[in-house]
Amino acid sequence: MSVARKGIWRPMCHDDLPLVSAISDTVHGRYSETLAIYTERLALYPAGCLMFELAQEPVGYLVSHPWRSDNPPGLNMPLGALPVQPDCYYLHDIALLPSARGSGAGSAAMAFVEERARAEGLQVITLIAVNGADSFWAMQGFAYVEDAAGQGTRSYGAGSYFMQRVIEA
Repeated sequence: MSVARKGIWRPMCHDDLPLVSAISDTVHGRYSETLAIYTERLALYPAGCLMFELAQEPVGYLVSHPWRSDNPPGLNMPLGALPVQPDCYYLHDIALLPSARGSGAGSAAMAFVEERARAEGLQVITLIAVNGADSFWAMQGFAYVEDAAGQGTRSYGAGSYFMQRVIEA
């Protein structure tokens, strides 16, 4: 578990998935994904799936997993399986309701993602930034990189950016 100033990140469980979907719909709008996508991510890599709670109320989630930087996952597309030889740690999704703002949840989530990447022996974290979030991620040390296959960013539409951050071993 990872602790923020006013809340706690805890492991996600199957019973959380309807809440994950509802939070996603609220936070991400047209970029929200189906319940089946979150179900698959949790099944494939539970170590990278967390719920954020304030006063024991879920107000956010994090989904992340090892992946390949040459083929970022597309929006609402199943993975099927995790790669045998990942070369990056993929921050698939973080969503926080407005009540989680100022709680330290974002910083605690990034610390967790870095910890998981290191645990997997990976030195690069990748993500696809949408809806103007690229400026936020750039302030977090992420740089714009080319999505060589184009699948990931193309599925999100205009204004989406593939980004990466190198972490120290």
